[in-house]
Order: sequence, then structure tokens, then C-alpha cells
Amino acid sequence: MPSSQFAHKEKYRYQNGFNSYHESEAVEGALPIGANSPQKPPYGLYAEKLSGTAFTAPRHENQQTWLYRVLPSCGHSNFEPRESSTYNTNPENKPYEKIHHIPNQLRWDPFDLDETVDWVHSLHLVAGAGDPTMKQGLGMYIYAAGKSMDAKEAFYSADGDFLIVPQHGVLDIRTELGRLLVRPNEIAVIPRGIKYRVDLPDGPVRGYILELYQGHFQLPELGPIGSNCLANARDFQAPIADFDEDTETEWHVLCKFAGHLFSARQGHTPFDVVAWHGLYYPYKYDLARFNTMGSVSFDHPDPSIYTVLTAQSDHPGTAVADFVIFPPRWLVAEDTFRPPWYHRNTMSEFMGLIQGQYDAKTGGGFQPAGASLHNVMAGHGPDASTHEKASNAELQPRKVGEGSMAFMFESCLMVGVTDWGLKKCKKVQEGYNAESWEPLKPHFKRPTPAKIDNGVDGKDGVIGDKAQVPHWTS
Repeated sequence: MPSSQFAHKEKYRYQNGFNSYHESEAVEGALPIGANSPQKPPYGLYAEKLSGTAFTAPRHENQQTWLYRVLPSCGHSNFEPRESSTYNTNPENKPYEKIHHIPNQLRWDPFDLDETVDWVHSLHLVAGAGDPTMKQGLGMYIYAAGKSMDAKEAFYSADGDFLIVPQHGVLDIRTELGRLLVRPNEIAVIPRGIKYRVDLPDGPVRGYILELYQGHFQLPELGPIGSNCLANARDFQAPIADFDEDTETEWHVLCKFAGHLFSARQGHTPFDVVAWHGLYYPYKYDLARFNTMGSVSFDHPDPSIYTVLTAQSDHPGTAVADFVIFPPRWLVAEDTFRPPWYHRNTMSEFMGLIQGQYDAKTGGGFQPAGASLHNVMAGHGPDASTHEKASNAELQPRKVGEGSMAFMFESCLMVGVTDWGLKKCKKVQEGYNAESWEPLKPHFKRPTPAKIDNGVDGKDGVIGDKAQVPHWTS
């Protein structure tokens, strides 16, 4: 059965389908029939439209959802800056803290758990590119929290969509549109603007987040693969409507806006959506359901065959963000160096490890809860020990990655590293290159005797043969 065996069992029900038009009602009859905004919605509810794209976006890109709630979202006090001197996930706005653009390969030791903070305060921007105020680019975060959010608190990001990749611990996420239980080896996407709160039913949590400032995630095109495989649309799960009727308690709504934290008060719960319908909603996905593709003859295909979700730039085939995984899979290619080849890439590659050991980095330096960044045109590939083993391995069919799950956030943008990611976290491995690639040894051997056949006078060339100029000279 292609699904993860989770220790923490599922407790919610879902609707299945990616980019499917869903509708859900917690009270039968709460959804209007044939109209979105009747003069008097059922049961005295308020109709509210949530738009994730411009009204005039092409139909195939348009994402919006109609909510039917006890009170509309606008019923709150003014937002006020909160913790403005310490909470900042857009450091280019601070002259004394900036993004560092450096060509070095980087790798981080496992990031620490922090049991003193909740979800909102656990977010640390490690790297990124672009600017949320221009809706361009992306941010790459580590989260590590030890406390549930306050019972009367909700959070949303106005800056972008959160793609959440848990590495340790369980996230019980209550959103305006319903509930998601998200465990390691699952991912969740919370679109821009949707309010939610995070409980930690099993204690401390840790993981990774890619915040997409522009556009939304889509399934990659399959081309000649056909109509199925990779991540299948039916395996994505969206919540069903679930609401509270609380119009007397004070709530605090936290907003991440241009990288800064703001807070507003309101006298009612934000989780009062009785029914909804549309295309703009949170969802989750079990990575074990990914149907991998690979070579059954020779050569290692490009890692794009492991893309789960993509967000394309204005140039088709070039992604602002790809989410790629390296799950357990069979390798059968003949006469082939089977790990990923050495390469330099116009794309930036930020890698993380959820569990196990990544098959291209067997030296022990790339660990669960750690990360690496190979920026634009930074050479990288298997470490020396992995190369040696793979170059001499007996090429029988072999399954790799058992009990492992590595992933990659890939982007066409040049990714910069924050002060926190480069210095304050104190996790950067200073000897990454020295450990991984400096031990590589040359194996080149000139043929003996050295000669060249270029067809001059029908004779093989020899060193010093003047007829071979400019190819061979003494």
C-alpha cells in the first residue's frame, strides 16, 4: 500500500483532489444554491469572498473561495506592529541585517529544537530571494517550536503561500476552512491570507518551510510520461468545514506582512466558517504516495523527475520554486554511475533531510533536520566516499533510500543567506568542502602509447608527428 505508516493516527476526514473545485458544509443547507451572494444567505450567515488571484486571472489560473461565516473577517481592531525590533523575516529592510549573496556551497548541522516558542515565533528565515512586497521570489525557513499557539490566537501570512515540510513532531493545524493533521513524511500548503493556528499534540516540532511570494503551487506537466505518475491529483487532501460559534471571547489575529509581525483584536473567533466552496484552500499530501520514475536502461535522469509541486516563472519550464523529493526507489540502470552526477546548475538548490540517509551523501555530514545550499553555478555532487563506492559497486538491481526521505527546494533565483542562517544559528559546517570533495583523487591515465587517430594520410598520429599540427606537437 503506497502510504506512510504513521505512529500518530489520522483523526480528521478530508476531500481528495488537487486543484479540484471543492465544497463543504458543516451544517446541511448552509451553502446557497445557484448563487454566491444572496441577499440573505442561509441561517443568517455572512458571505465573504477569498481571492487568491486577481479577479481577471485566466480561468485556468483563477483561484477563489466563497466562505459562509458567522461574522466577516473585517470585524477587528486596527493592526498594530508587534515585536517590531525582533520579529523580521524580510531582513533587506534592516540596514544592520542583510541577505548575504555568496557562491560557496553551504551545509548546516541539524537545527535545534526550541521548546520555549510557539509556531509564530519559531520561524527563522535561512535563505531567500526577491521581495514579498513586490510579490516576487521566495523564502526558505526553519521552524522549531515547543508550545502550541495560544488558544485564542490565529496567524496568517499576507506575504505568500507556506509549503510546510515536517521533520519531527506532529502539527495539528486548524484553518478557517477546516482541520489538517500533518506528520513527518507529509507536507501541507497553507495559501496566502488563510488564518490558522497550530497545536502540538506530541510535543516539540521541527521542519522546513518554503514561502512562495508569487503565484501558487501546481502539479508539474507530465509530457511524454502520460496522464499519471509522480504526484497524482487524487492523493491530495483538503479539509472539510468545521466551525465554532464564539462571538463573545477576545481573539488576537497575528499577521506576517512584508516580513513583520502585526496583531489585531477581535471579539469573535476567526474559525467560524460554516460552509465554503471554491478552488483556494489548504491541503496536505503523503510523500509515500509519490510514484517515482527512473531509467530502465542507462544513465541517471535529471532530478526534475522527482518534482512533487512547482511554481513556474513567466518563462515556461523555469521555476521560481520546485519542491522535489528523493524517496525510496529502485536503481537498475546498466553501466551507469547511479548516484546524481557532478554538476553545476543555473538553479539554486536548498536540500533538507526528513529521515534516514540520503544516498548521494553517505559520509554522515548531511543529517536529518540539517540542510545544504548549492547556489547558482556552485559545483556539487556525491561526496568522495560515495563516489568511490558507486564507481566500484556491482550493478545489480538495488533499492536505495529505504527508510529515508530527502527533499529539495529548487529555484531559478540566486538565493541569499540571512545573518541568522550564516552566523546566528551556529550550524554552518565550516569543513563542508574539505570533507566532501577535496578528498576526490584523479583517476585519469594517458593511453599507452599515446596516439591520436585523425585520419591524416590514413595513419595513426604519434607524439611529435608534425602532420598532426595543431592537434599533436612535440
